[in-house]
Amino acid sequence: MKTVPLAPYVDDAGNRVEFTGPPSESVKITFRGKNNVARIHPDAVARKLSVDFNGNNGTFELGSNPQKRGFSASVRVGQDASVRIGDGVSSTSGVLISAVEGVTVSIGDDTMFASNNQVRADDGHPIFDVQTGKRVNVAGSISIGAHTWVGIGAIVLAGVEIGEGTVIGANSIVTRSVPNNVIAVGSPAKVTRTDIAWERPHLGLTEPFYKPDASTITKSKYWRRTDARSVAKDPAKDTAKDTAKDTATDAAKGTAARPPRKGGKLAHSRHRVSRLLALRRGRRTS
Repeated sequence: MKTVPLAPYVDDAGNRVEFTGPPSESVKITFRGKNNVARIHPDAVARKLSVDFNGNNGTFELGSNPQKRGFSASVRVGQDASVRIGDGVSSTSGVLISAVEGVTVSIGDDTMFASNNQVRADDGHPIFDVQTGKRVNVAGSISIGAHTWVGIGAIVLAGVEIGEGTVIGANSIVTRSVPNNVIAVGSPAKVTRTDIAWERPHLGLTEPFYKPDASTITKSKYWRRTDARSVAKDPAKDTAKDTAKDTATDAAKGTAARPPRKGGKLAHSRHRVSRLLALRRGRRTS
């Protein structure tokens, strides 16, 4: 294992740091394997950054930061994995980023992280099905679109894609993909508003100190309508979730499993009414 500061570097194991800017002790890069590369733009800015290559053939890239925005992170790059961070990305405190088993974490330009954020393409430890022996928490690539605002305490998990211009609410856990220009909140995160745009000027630090409408800011290029096709619900998924929830409820109550819901909430309401009527008829005849 070898830990080096940010400066040009190459070793006999094929590990290297590609960087032409001034050396920096605020960046630490650890190599544990072979043929790993850290590629950092000479205009990158990092208050505190640690990159740990756990295995072989890993790639880490950090783009330029001409606005001199602060960025801090603790990054784990596993076997055959990649972490790519675009230009102008910022964070209020350190972001935990993890990619292993050949997956990629991609963070788009001008993304803004708040505090205590995590971007985890893996769970750190394997979980298996005891009957089949198959892995149930497989690592999955993550793509965070440009100009995304990830709120305080929010976590983005494996297999997720987030569209450009989106806001992820505080303490949300993103387990499914989210389209562009929306607000998504909750655990798991769900879209609560579409067709939104956000901008970086701080409400308390940047004049004017009242910003009632868009005339008070300069619009970025990310003012777009939400892609309606991405927001459309998948009835099959909703039915499967409802059926699983009903089965779990019935099992807890010790009752027979309900039939699958067909047709959404209306059909479910009819099913409940039918059960109530059947119970009433039973009481009358007893």
